[in-house]
Amino acid sequence: MPLPPAYALVATDLDGTLLRHDDTVSPRTRAALGLAAAAGARHLVATGRPVPAVRELFAALGYRGLAVCGQGTQVYDAGAGRMIRAVVLDREAAAAALGKIEAQVGQVFAAVDQDGADGRTLIEPGYLMPHPALASQRASHRDELWAAPVIKVLIRHPELDDDELAAAAHAAVGDLATVTLSGPGTVELQPYGIDKGAGIALAAEHLGLDPATAIAFGDMPNDLPMFRSCGYGVAMANAHPLLRAEADEVTLSHQDDGVAVVLERVFG
Repeated sequence: MPLPPAYALVATDLDGTLLRHDDTVSPRTRAALGLAAAAGARHLVATGRPVPAVRELFAALGYRGLAVCGQGTQVYDAGAGRMIRAVVLDREAAAAALGKIEAQVGQVFAAVDQDGADGRTLIEPGYLMPHPALASQRASHRDELWAAPVIKVLIRHPELDDDELAAAAHAAVGDLATVTLSGPGTVELQPYGIDKGAGIALAAEHLGLDPATAIAFGDMPNDLPMFRSCGYGVAMANAHPLLRAEADEVTLSHQDDGVAVVLERVFG
């Protein structure tokens, strides 16, 4: 697909895309985002992380735009510190979905992201956080995961790899939840029909923009709905094969300023 002459929106995933391994944005990528802003494009973050896991990061990065968080379950105004929209996962449906998955693959270990700008990430015994730098609290029993409203459930399996677990979960849960694979060790369940594409559409509407005018950057299958909503999708060199196969373009890795390489070409 040829590049349109201009974009009104730059949508970027965080982990494995905009951020380097140490959760920083390189000076070159910052400068490239500045080029886009100077051309009138708005930057929109779209991440699987829930709002509580990005607020300090946004402050450190000086990011004050809109953010699609929690796989599309939350749209957050970082500058105003205000939640614009949040969708919760029915807890009975979530528990039923876990039961269906375990009936197919045996025991899984689960965690939840609670609703709200101050919601906690609770993990049951046996669950290992794939991103150890993200804060979590341990629950003593799975029942405790449902004590407060949640936006999504994270699951891990002691033997199946991520693709196998995601495929099994998708086959098992039906319309109880949407299943996503968002990173190493990160298979998630969120409200049915909610994904990054839906979040991008809502955020773009809030900004008065058409998602078709967006150029999107990502690295995992959870970014597929974002690519399908936006005008042009760019996969990182480190991206999952499914995303690379559907991307309009594959750039360098997140460690090698892949986002900047494209933005410099488009807006420079």
